[in-house]
Amino acid sequence: MSAETRSAETRIAEWRAAVLHGPAVVDGDADELEGHLREQIADLQSAGLSGEEAFLIAVRRLGQVNALTAEFAREHGDRLWKQLAMPVREKGERTGLLVMLAFAVLAGALSLAAHLIAEATDGVFSWYLRDASLFILPVLAAYFAFARRMPWRRVVPLGVVAALVAVVVNLYPFAPSGATSSLVALHLPVVLWFIVGCAYVSGQFRSSARRMDFLRFSGEWAIYYTLIALGGAVLLGLTTLILSPILPEVTDVVMTRILPVGVAGAVIVAAWLVEAKSGIIENLAPVLTAIFTPLFAIMIVIVVAVYTISGAWLNFDRDLLFGFDALLLVVVALVVYGISARTAGARPGAMDAVRLCAAAAAVILDALVVYSMFARVGDLGLTANRVAALGLNLILLVNLVGTAWLLVRQVSSRSPVTRLERWQTGYLPVVAIWVTLVVLVLPPIFGFA
Repeated sequence: MSAETRSAETRIAEWRAAVLHGPAVVDGDADELEGHLREQIADLQSAGLSGEEAFLIAVRRLGQVNALTAEFAREHGDRLWKQLAMPVREKGERTGLLVMLAFAVLAGALSLAAHLIAEATDGVFSWYLRDASLFILPVLAAYFAFARRMPWRRVVPLGVVAALVAVVVNLYPFAPSGATSSLVALHLPVVLWFIVGCAYVSGQFRSSARRMDFLRFSGEWAIYYTLIALGGAVLLGLTTLILSPILPEVTDVVMTRILPVGVAGAVIVAAWLVEAKSGIIENLAPVLTAIFTPLFAIMIVIVVAVYTISGAWLNFDRDLLFGFDALLLVVVALVVYGISARTAGARPGAMDAVRLCAAAAAVILDALVVYSMFARVGDLGLTANRVAALGLNLILLVNLVGTAWLLVRQVSSRSPVTRLERWQTGYLPVVAIWVTLVVLVLPPIFGFA
């Protein structure tokens, strides 16, 4: 076999593999398509074209791979549905259903055991509410380490970091129902989520592309977990409603026994679903982003205009500041998941302009929030809550300014979308360092009050 023939066969094999990647295409369909492709190539070569030229033109005539798989999905929806119901497990994978169930049961058992211990010891769950994520997220990290066949030289440091955080947090003498204890309960899951991220990318957290993969996973996981939670709430609600007339104690059983197990186990199940369904259907986060980005852009522009014109931004109260922080985080998430679905070479479109509008308004809103918070600190002094909130808003402000600037350059075609991706992924260590400081440093500074 000549070198040119081997090269042609390699190209055809790669094209066939791409076609078979579509879940609605099976080997028989690929055989038929490959036969048509080879006929086209032979005709073009007989007309005097080279092997490479004939291959490229034949592929274009036959149709783009994505269009082909989409057409087969329409023609053979039953195949697609079956794969949605039970994803095919590739040979050598360690992410099968039984493995997932084992880790889900482990997370549920640990969470239930901690709940029962807290119930038997203090009854007020002061430490359980703070430590709840410690019984769930390290199990998720272990699941990914196992599924990725992560080498021990990377697993051990992650385990040591998680263990040190757990020990330090539980050795701190927090005041009962204190502000620092609440801050740790709020920020500890974020710290542990970064540990999950290191396991998800198999320790390759220095890679911008792998960080972006983790951001995509986080968005999809949040959507799946929300859907599972809604379904579980309906199930438990109906169970309680139906059984409470004959078993009055069923409500206590559901809340104290079943709910902790379900909340913990669903974390693993949602992660497995994201992994299992990747490549079978389009990711949900970018789809929802396309729907909600214009709505949130309109909302935040109206909010900025109303509060600026009325002068009410000079007297933001605590609850309002919390709501603004949530709104700013949503804007960042909409930008991240919007750009995650963009093709690197795609021309700027209307949605990019909408994202720019949302980011610019978010910069103005965050600047007003930061000014108001500095004023509150000047009047009332520093507390752990104010330091944590001020730090978060300063981090958000820097992120949003950089995001808005890169969106300006992207809309004007002076910067590719990959620059914005690298900006967001490169900012993750900043967030990780800040939440770690809130968990480990702020409590002793403020006397664990």
